[in-house]
Amino acid sequence: MTSVHEARSALGRRLRELRRQAGMTGKQLAETLSWAPSKVSKLENGRQTPTDGDIHGWTQVTGSQGEAAALLASLHTLEVQHSEWQRQLKSGLASHQRELADLDVQTKFFRVFEATVIPGLLQTGEYARARFVQGATTLKVPNDINEAVRARARRQEILYRPDKRFHFVLTEAALRFRLCTPEIMLGQLDRLISLSALPHVKLGIIGFETPYVVAPWHGFWILDRERVMVETYSAELNLAQPQEVELYGGVFEQLGAVASYGRAARAVITRVIDDLAPEAAEDGS
Repeated sequence: MTSVHEARSALGRRLRELRRQAGMTGKQLAETLSWAPSKVSKLENGRQTPTDGDIHGWTQVTGSQGEAAALLASLHTLEVQHSEWQRQLKSGLASHQRELADLDVQTKFFRVFEATVIPGLLQTGEYARARFVQGATTLKVPNDINEAVRARARRQEILYRPDKRFHFVLTEAALRFRLCTPEIMLGQLDRLISLSALPHVKLGIIGFETPYVVAPWHGFWILDRERVMVETYSAELNLAQPQEVELYGGVFEQLGAVASYGRAARAVITRVIDDLAPEAAEDGS
């Protein structure tokens, strides 16, 4: 998030420079563009992200049309770093899954930490459907859930490719949070056990009794050594600065170091299954 704020602030500072070079006050610029006076201040101080139209209007009024291309490039880089869900999912959930599939093809090594949910690449169709239903309801985006579930299932074929490597680390909480019915969760837990045996998949589970070296603040995906993806309620963050990727890589190593693997990881999953099974049986009766 820090890099996004810095990028927005840098863009705002450049806009302020162009205004001052033109000998204009913020009030004069706003009046010329028929904007609210506060908009200029918000843009210059990085509190609001400009649109393409804002950039074109600003450079035209300040006589700096030659700067428009560079400013637009900065803006579009910022949009990639901070991609709001409402904008990203405007064409539907399935479309976003297809975009992720293209990114999957390019990536050789996936390092994934999740504290609250099962990662998309490991989800059963029923669990995925429950997640998509919640997303569509919360964000009020087009309801193409059936297609999105199919698209996610197709993405999962990448787990079987010998040229890919996957290291997943989950907390026990992610296995226990009630984000779907007990019956669906039992199927999901059974699938985790099966996938943990794949030759290119390394699955670690951090049990509740495990002392943490670094706090599990939020989930994140590290794609090769090029990008870190973080999902928030409002947006998908794409962090690509080398120091950010390095930082998250170090955090992942610390989380992965305290996780249990192999038979010990499956024991944690089985323990959760044993706890959940009576509830699922009761719901099904």
